[in-house]
Amino acid sequence: MAAHNQLGIEGENQAVAYLEARGYIIRERNWRSGRNELDIIAERANHLIFFEVKTRSTSNWGAPETAITTPKMRRMAQAAHHYIRLKRIDSPVQFDILSIVHQTDHWVIEHFEDAFLPMNIH
Repeated sequence: MAAHNQLGIEGENQAVAYLEARGYIIRERNWRSGRNELDIIAERANHLIFFEVKTRSTSNWGAPETAITTPKMRRMAQAAHHYIRLKRIDSPVQFDILSIVHQTDHWVIEHFEDAFLPMNIH
């Protein structure tokens, strides 16, 4: 497996541990709708939260969250819509970003709550 793929898997594992420690219940990981993927789907306080996880080994080239483009947000919203319809969910929804940088001996996680609204990504 390529090193960047392994880093992404480790970053998502760190993200899950981070979320569970804060009371989130993980419903799905790497849920796919066609070509679209949702990294983590969780719930907390009767909200359904769709997470995009971006992991980097350094922030020298910019913060990980800056790699989330408008087309990526649109694909997330489409996949989330499909998930909500498929599972017949009727609860508030939000889209969060977890930006993760692996330092030499620790992980730095930044959580952006309500990072975007699907209606703002046309």
